[in-house]
Parts: sequence; structure tokens; C-alpha cells
Amino acid sequence: MKPVLEFNEVTLVRDGRTILNGVNWSVSANERWVIVGPNGAGKTSMLKIAAAQLHPTSGTASVLGDTLGETNVFEIRTRVGFASTAIANRIPNSELVLDAVMTASYAITGRSKEKYDEVDERRAKRVLKEWNLAEFANRPFGTLSDGEKKRTQIARAVMPDPELLLLDEPVASLDIGSREATIKILGNYASHPQAPAIIMVTHHLEEIPVGFTHALVLNEGKIAASGPITSTLTTEKLSQAYGLELEVVMLGGRFAVRAK
Repeated sequence: MKPVLEFNEVTLVRDGRTILNGVNWSVSANERWVIVGPNGAGKTSMLKIAAAQLHPTSGTASVLGDTLGETNVFEIRTRVGFASTAIANRIPNSELVLDAVMTASYAITGRSKEKYDEVDERRAKRVLKEWNLAEFANRPFGTLSDGEKKRTQIARAVMPDPELLLLDEPVASLDIGSREATIKILGNYASHPQAPAIIMVTHHLEEIPVGFTHALVLNEGKIAASGPITSTLTTEKLSQAYGLELEVVMLGGRFAVRAK
């Protein structure tokens, strides 16, 4: 099976600082990855390269079979779903939730003169229903709660039926109820056999939904550990990556971690 994402010796340098250093990594269509690591490890930068929003300084990155720098990135972006706070901040507060989701078909934020078919609207309404947002379809995006905005971000990312779904801290800053409700929906989605390849960045192991199959631990721009999730997110490997004696446990199929 050809990888949907492949990094070969990917290095990213910005303002003289090395953010990623010689990263080798591949993701298959049937895999659901979570990326964890200390602040500043390069997690979000990896997602931006996967979303064809950044190019490596050196090395090669292939997204959906196309090598960045050798192809039209705008075509790639319509095939990749990306949910992040940075993208949400570009959605006009006055934009109706239904329109905010539909514009993902064109990889844009803010409805303008583009034309949508009836099938686009039907799909957008179905996606909103799946993410418990149907009642907000005609609400302005700016009036939503943080939890509703987070789910709208994910619905936008899912709208174009992506071949690769990228989630940057999809439940960060949510209260316990909103967090758990969103994690449950994400887990159901990730567990579906027809779900696309998924890569999720998080700072908290407790936020990893069920259904995720692989994990990558990033530290100072390098891969500290990667592979099947239960053999990667271990007490020993995370303690070494964070420089702190930690204890990782599983509770009801979910991870939890604390300092010893």
C-alpha cells in the first residue's frame, strides 16, 4: 500500500532555528496517528507540511503521492482536511456555520462568488448532523461556543471527504463535557473502516480517542519514538522524551499519564 504521507530526511529551518531535523516517517491509508511531544518539538510544523502549507528546507515530503515543490499545492489542499485554530481564526464571525463547512470544498474560508451544487449543501448538512451541529447550520460562526467552534472546524475538515485528515489539538481548551463529547465522536469516526488516514497533534494523552493505531513522539525536532500506539506511548519512552519520570496507564481504552 502506497503511503498517503511520506517524509524523507525532512528538515525545516526558520530564522536560523532548526524546527525539524532529518525526519523520516510514513503514514498508510489505514492508519490513525497521534503526535505528542514537549512544547516547541515541531508537532504543528509537521502538520503544516502534511497539509502542503509549508515546504521542507531540505529533504522531501510527499503528500497523497505528490512531492511538495514538484506539484500544485492547491490541488493537494482540496484532498486534505485540516482542522486548526489558525484556520478557524480566518473564518469570518458573520459566516453561517453551513457556509463555513461548505467552503472547505474549495479549501477557502469565507463564502464569496464560488458556486455550490445541491449535493454540496446536502453533504454539508449531513456532516453537521454527524458532528452534532445540525441545529447551528444557520447560526453565525462567531456566536458559537468554543466546543461548537471546535466541532465546526472538524466538520469543515471532513466536508471534502479527504484522503488525509489533520487535526491540530482538536479539543484543546474545552471544558470536560465538551471535550469528552468531541473525543467520543472522533473515536467513532476514527474507528470506522472507511475513515481516511488521520494525524492528530495533542499535548495530552487523555485527549487521544479510541481508534487511533499509531503514535509518534517528537522531541527537539527529531523522532524520539514511533510505531503502534501501545508500544510507543509507554512509561519509559515518554519519560525519556519529556525528561521527567512519568507513569502511563490505560483506562477503558484511553491513555492517562502522571508524574511519579
